[in-house]
Amino acid sequence: MFEIIKKSKETRARKGIMRTAHGEVNTPVFMPVATQGTVKTVSSEELKKIGTHLFVSNAYHLYLRPGAKLINSAGGLHKYINWDRSILTDSGGFQVYSLSTLRKITKEGVKFQSHIDGSSHLFTPESVMDLQMELGSDIMMCFDECVPYPSTYEYAKNSMEMTIDWAKRCKKQFVESKTERVNKKQFLFGIVQGSTYLDLRKESALRTIEIDFDGYALGGLAVGEPADITNEIVVNTAPLLPEDKPRYAMGVGTPEELWAYIENGIDVFDCVLPSRNGRNGQALTFSGKVNIRNAQYSNDFGPLDEGCSCPVCTEYSRSFIHHLFRSGELLSLRLLTLHNLFFMLKLINLISTSIDEDNFLSQKEKFFDKYKGNNR
Repeated sequence: MFEIIKKSKETRARKGIMRTAHGEVNTPVFMPVATQGTVKTVSSEELKKIGTHLFVSNAYHLYLRPGAKLINSAGGLHKYINWDRSILTDSGGFQVYSLSTLRKITKEGVKFQSHIDGSSHLFTPESVMDLQMELGSDIMMCFDECVPYPSTYEYAKNSMEMTIDWAKRCKKQFVESKTERVNKKQFLFGIVQGSTYLDLRKESALRTIEIDFDGYALGGLAVGEPADITNEIVVNTAPLLPEDKPRYAMGVGTPEELWAYIENGIDVFDCVLPSRNGRNGQALTFSGKVNIRNAQYSNDFGPLDEGCSCPVCTEYSRSFIHHLFRSGELLSLRLLTLHNLFFMLKLINLISTSIDEDNFLSQKEKFFDKYKGNNR
């Protein structure tokens, strides 16, 4: 599935290719978040035009609405949403975690109430594997428990043990399930847990590797812990993961995190930041963050980001987008989301080039000299 094509001479950063049933995905890669099979306000065609080859959807949400059976009857998720490139589906562990008052976790699985209509459901490692097989995603994630922050050592250890047991059951179901697959070339990633305890992270990584997955993810990140702790977890855990398998940091992907974690050997990222911040009026630019609602942009006829070639910067001014936000026009949400996603993909390309040219550290310094602290 995965081939490393270039390693940085300065750092642990590397470039690779993931090969799925729906094409090649160059790594490092940033995945837009398409929870319901769509990135909010942006069409699939627009995602293709800006260079998206992989996004992440959520099995939990698709299970509740419109339902895996319906999607499967349409020929799988790719055909249902008209997307012919790669898809990773999260198992729903984080969503179940967020339903803290509506769920009960046992060794069997998780009983929960739908956040939509209150109906009762049970997710087990086996049912979540079958669910993702019905969806037909290219990369499936094991079912895990996302541990809240802060957690006691005892809770984190017990949760880690359960997650490893669930990972074994996921692998067994993935291999033995009789569920008819619309995608015959699916891959399965294991998830490392352990909260903020580095010894548990190490144990989780080594025991998850023994099960043998197609790739490995660091879960339980960005759940409220300080950024320096997230960094400590990634820096100390990533080197434990197999060199020849893709490594995925779940739920992280700020510009700062992309540079730091690619430097430490992470290949795959996802984050709601570009779309969520865009819908709230914040543009990501190579000169820093721009809060387009600010009055200073009412008479600014320049693009969001000087030198940016995205469809937004080539066609619309800061002044017009400022006007759209102040007027409550829906187009404003779409334009900033599209620009921010383009920014993230362009940043990934910049980092990839720095790996190719063996100047990762100097390019990183050059980027932050212009970007950091320039919020306007």
